[in-house]
Formats: sequence, C-alpha cells, structure tokens
Amino acid sequence: MSHATQSSTAAAAPVITTSGTLSGAAGTAVALTGTGFTGATAVTFGGTPSASFTVVSATGITAVAPAGAGTVQITVTTPDGTSNGIGFAYTAAAPTISSLAPDQGPVEGVNTVVLTGTGFTGATSVRFGTVAAAFITVSATQATAIAPAAPAGTVNVTITTPDGTSAGIPYTYVAAPVLGSVAPAQGPLVGGNTITLSGTGFTGTTSVHFGGNVAASFAFVSATQLTAVVPTGGAGPVAVTVTTPGGTSSQAVSYFYLGAPALSSVVAGSGQVGGSNVVTLTGANLLQATAVRFGATAATFYTISSATEIRATVPPGVSGSVPVTVTTPGGTSNGLTYLYLTAPAASGLVPNQGPSAGGNTVTVTGSGLAYTTGVLFGSAPAGFTVVSDTQLMTTPPPSGVGAVTVRVVTPGGTSVGLPYTRVGSPGI
Repeated sequence: MSHATQSSTAAAAPVITTSGTLSGAAGTAVALTGTGFTGATAVTFGGTPSASFTVVSATGITAVAPAGAGTVQITVTTPDGTSNGIGFAYTAAAPTISSLAPDQGPVEGVNTVVLTGTGFTGATSVRFGTVAAAFITVSATQATAIAPAAPAGTVNVTITTPDGTSAGIPYTYVAAPVLGSVAPAQGPLVGGNTITLSGTGFTGTTSVHFGGNVAASFAFVSATQLTAVVPTGGAGPVAVTVTTPGGTSSQAVSYFYLGAPALSSVVAGSGQVGGSNVVTLTGANLLQATAVRFGATAATFYTISSATEIRATVPPGVSGSVPVTVTTPGGTSNGLTYLYLTAPAASGLVPNQGPSAGGNTVTVTGSGLAYTTGVLFGSAPAGFTVVSDTQLMTTPPPSGVGAVTVRVVTPGGTSVGLPYTRVGSPGI
C-alpha cells in the first residue's frame, strides 16, 4: 500500500537588497530595492512608520523618512512577513525661513529684520542677496539681522548653518519717497481741510507729518499721490514729510498755517442799493483774501492794499443792513455791518420861503432822512440837524433873490428837489 505525498510552498518574506547605509533628514524620500514588495503594508524607520510610502513594483519601493535621530533600521512589511533591516542615518535638516518682519526697508539699510523659521541653531551667516549681514541667533526658530545697504529692488534672504543653507525668501529695498508739492499749500490754524500731496515713492506710506511731530490722517491714492487731513497748527510755515518703509522724504515742502482774517472797520459803512461805491475795509490777516462778501453777495471788485486794508466795490443790494466779511485760506472774518439805503424823499418845507440873507430855520419833512450827510439850497450847502428819519431842521445860506431847489443828500442818494423862494435883498 502506498501513500501520495502532498507538498506546498509558502511565499517568502520581502528582502531589501539595497546596499550601504542610507542617510538624510526627516522628510527625505528613500528609494529601496529588493524583492517581494508587492502588497507592502508598512515601511518603518527604527519602528516608526514612514510618513508615506509608494510600492513602485515587486522590486522597488520609496518611503518618506519620518522624524527621527541617529541611525535606525528600515524594514518593509507585507502579508508574507517583515524584511531584513537596512541602516538609515538621520542628518540635521538645512534651516528654513518662513517669514521676514519687515519684508522691506530703505536702500540705506541699517534697519532690523526678524527672521522666523526652523533650524537656526549654530547659524554661521545671514545674507541679503550676496551681501552678508550682521546678525544674532535668538533661538532655533528666530534670528535678527541688520539689513545692509543695497539698490532699490528685491533680493533673497538666506541663513546658513552647518547643516546647509535655507531657501531664499524675498526682501524688497525701497527708495525714500520724494514729496514734490502740496495743494493747497495754506489753510486755517484749526486744520481739518484736505490737501493733496504729489511726488514719487508713496507706496506703503506709513505716516504723513506736519512740522515733524504732528501726524496727520491720510489716504493712499497712488504711488505718486496722497490726500491728508491737515491737523491743528500754529501760525506760520511747517515742513510736510511722508514716511514709507524706504524712509522719510527730505525735500523742503512747506504748508503755511494762516490766522483767520479779522475786520475792525468799514468806511463808508453805508451806500445806495445800486452799489458801485467803493469802501475801505481795515483789519488783520487780509493779505490772502479770496473773497469779500456783502451778505451772501460777492463784491464786484476788490483790491488788497496790505495785510490790514482792502478796498472793495459794493455790489447791488436791497435796503437794510448786511454783514461784510473777508475770506482767506485761514478762514472767514467776523462780519461788520454795511447799510444799503434807498434815496431820501423830501415832501415838505416849512416855511418854503425866506430872506435872501438866510439864517432862518426851515423844517424839512419826508422819509429816509436819518442818514443825511448834506442839505443843498441850489448848489450851496446848508447847515442842518436831523430830528428823525422823517424830519430835519436846516438853515438856508445867504444868496440872491429868487427860487432855488432844496435837496437832501444821504449815502443812499439825493432826494428830488423842493422849491424854496428867497425874498428881499442880500443883507437885509
């Protein structure tokens, strides 16, 4: 009697045939060769699973080294078992820079830049482009460097340690801004007005100053234009400056703070409703006048004689008083009263005749007589006393026998004449 013999062959565990000791930092991709890699379920580095692995074929596999230190054994595991081990020596990783603060600065350099990243321990150099910078290693993740001078533009900053040199991270050198003009270049002491600054290099503006110490609120328009709200200041000129990461403008551009105008007198203070008469305004801070107004109506014409005097042609108006004001970039003055008058009306003379020698008293009645500046008998002026807006007393001057016309004169005009008869002989 014979028995048949049944045999079976078990699949072999994987084998790593890569020779020598491999090395690298955590994150290094390691290529392994061997056999039996199909269906691999794990790749370990000293017992630590690989960060990731890829089975290329039954004879090839790649794995990414996990964090570790020293020399460890790499093994591959499949459903058929675990391979032999092969040595992997961990090396320190080259440093990395994740950020610079700030990441831009003036072409003159000398500003401090903070580097943040990893692996800075033992750093031997920091470079801006190809130029070495003075630096201090603060910790494994931070270093500070003094930016060297360089032309405007962008360079890569790197840090070097015994383990290698980092990849570069950009740092931009910026030229200082140039301020060419401000418009308008003058305004009131209280500020609050908006001006436009023109120039170059305004990108990244961090501040606008009036007089060095007074910061102004501002808005970026473009690399060549800003707007700023003028802060409160004292009378006189101050320097305006613009600051960017590239530095502070150095050009002498001034803004002039003006005191508000003030009026002390208007001569003459009244006139006819038709205007066209010339008045003299006196006061202070009148030199930069941009408008003279009678109420809301602008003067027909005005001439600035000095900082304390303006001559203005009165515009037409309506009967009554209005405030006269002067406006400059420093503000608008107080208002002084100007009176528009209609021509007076004379309606009666009592008596309407008298001796040619004059000297008698005549009562004139009418309206608009309160501002009388003269009474004429013919062309001869007479003395007078204003009693009210409707009455005045006058003393006829001596003259020849006959009829003359009596008229009343005010700043508003001259009344229609009334007849007055002189009787007798002169001197009688």
